[in-house]
Amino acid sequence: MDAVIISIGDEILIGQIVDTNSAYIAEQLNRMGLRVHEILSISDDKNHIINTLNTIVKEGRVVVITGGLGPTNDDITKKVLGEYTGATKMITNEEQLVAITEIIARRKMRMNDLNRLQADVPETCKVLVNRKGTAPGMWFDYKGAVLISLPGVPYEMQYLMEQVVPKLQERFHLTPIYHRSLMTFGFPEAILAEKLASWESALPCYINLAYLPNPITGVKLRLSVYDRQLSTDVKQEVEHQVAILKQLLGNALYGEEPDNLQTVAGRLLQAKGATLATAESCTGGKIASLITSLPGSSAYFKGSVVAYDNNVKVNVLGVSADTLTLNGAVSQEVVIQMAEGARRLMQSDYAVAASGIAGPDGGTPEKPVGMVWMAIAGPNGTKTKLLNTTGDRRRIIEHSAANAINLLRLELLS
Repeated sequence: MDAVIISIGDEILIGQIVDTNSAYIAEQLNRMGLRVHEILSISDDKNHIINTLNTIVKEGRVVVITGGLGPTNDDITKKVLGEYTGATKMITNEEQLVAITEIIARRKMRMNDLNRLQADVPETCKVLVNRKGTAPGMWFDYKGAVLISLPGVPYEMQYLMEQVVPKLQERFHLTPIYHRSLMTFGFPEAILAEKLASWESALPCYINLAYLPNPITGVKLRLSVYDRQLSTDVKQEVEHQVAILKQLLGNALYGEEPDNLQTVAGRLLQAKGATLATAESCTGGKIASLITSLPGSSAYFKGSVVAYDNNVKVNVLGVSADTLTLNGAVSQEVVIQMAEGARRLMQSDYAVAASGIAGPDGGTPEKPVGMVWMAIAGPNGTKTKLLNTTGDRRRIIEHSAANAINLLRLELLS
């Protein structure tokens, strides 16, 4: 069994939005044992849609389409799918019409004909009732294939995928794909692969290893078993290999998917009953943003000072003007005083600070773009780290923030 995912929408092709829907759908299909063969992005054009379907639709295949189901004239997916599957008329799905009416009423908007028409679907489909939006999902059985059409609005698509997954599991007797994903930080992909080379070469042939790097979350190591009955022996062997891997990784391992650095750091702070503050220059509040992206972070996060200007470093954080003059803002000495000043100012147990050059301008031979000093001040004193990273401004900021949180994690572990 395999699947193809199609995103329909000119806004994807011209770069206005990023196609996160396909990633979500692929993950859901993969978990249930459907391997995604291809992901396509195509335009809102009738001939383009039909030609694409003619190429990919075949017996036993699942095709999931997202987008193009809105109320306006440029949303043509529903009509095209009806024509493609041989529908001669559109019929009103009363259950979806009721859902649309309720949604419009909750939004305190006026119901119009375009809203009502969204409940009309091709006679060849089974309706997936959407109670989160006005566009229904549609399921077509066509020439031995399954065509599934979902709205492009992410939270509506995700809601309807909750209906799609059990229907697919009922329709096809699939062997689930087994994954275990370990999250690491601190080793680049190539260095990590070198470190694990002997272990990797000894893996059983049915266990596949993938290295998945990300500047914020680090390198994810995914162990997978495909196309194989998941016997107790197979699962035990995967767990045995995971146990070996954990010993090899040491503190570079910070959790298992879906953990991220800020989640783990937050758990450690809560376990200690400790609090945190941040003082940021080049990261511009990114560290604080990652920490506070988690619900419940108010239990341990006190606040942040974004000290972009040197006057703020001096007048708010208490950094010495002489230290700034002598060493410059991007220096070990200044970042130590930033961390200690934030800890003192906000009376927190720990404080993380970062100061560097995010670029694209401002670098020198002595202090190039991507050079970032960071510090962690806590009950056991203040420790620092020098990071030299590369990439554009956004990547440097993101990578620096992640490294600062990892510095906090390692200090909390010690």
